Amino acid sequence: MEKQWYVVHTLTGHENKVKASIEKMAESSDLRHLIGRILVPTEEEHRSSGGKRRVVKKKLFPGYVLIQMALTDDTRHLVRRTAGVTNFVGSSAKPVPLRADEVENILKTLGEEAARPKAIWAPNDAVRVISGPFAEFSGKVTEVNPGAEKLTVEISIFGRETPVELDFTQVEKL
Repeated sequence: MEKQWYVVHTLTGHENKVKASIEKMAESSDLRHLIGRILVPTEEEHRSSGGKRRVVKKKLFPGYVLIQMALTDDTRHLVRRTAGVTNFVGSSAKPVPLRADEVENILKTLGEEAARPKAIWAPNDAVRVISGPFAEFSGKVTEVNPGAEKLTVEISIFGRETPVELDFTQVEKL
């Protein structure tokens, strides 16, 4: 039987618990051969507060888990009776699989996001400098360079807008 991708709605914050529970229940019920990959899509995001940089894993689809499985009555009931699962996404009578192009886009996005962390800064963001020679100045982001983890911020110095290059860790959002 061919495995297809399905989306399961879960209680928000329980995505990883649902994933672990389904894997464990499939092993104990001898249904592991019918269930393929189970994904909780996440991306890495750089955040800085108090001058310290940290990487935070952020869920792309909070409250949802992607499951690759062969749909049988046994697998459908296994997923539905898992603690934290509310239902499959789609028709209540029969779960609707994702289209191949949708799955391809999601998997492609996950591969690219895993390769490079995403910065939370964007042009026109209002920021405050928290360290360095321009500490306590406020300005507007004009450029973001995620590879070098640098920002170009326009700061008003002596009544003139002056572009200043700063590290991600030197600024915080207003």
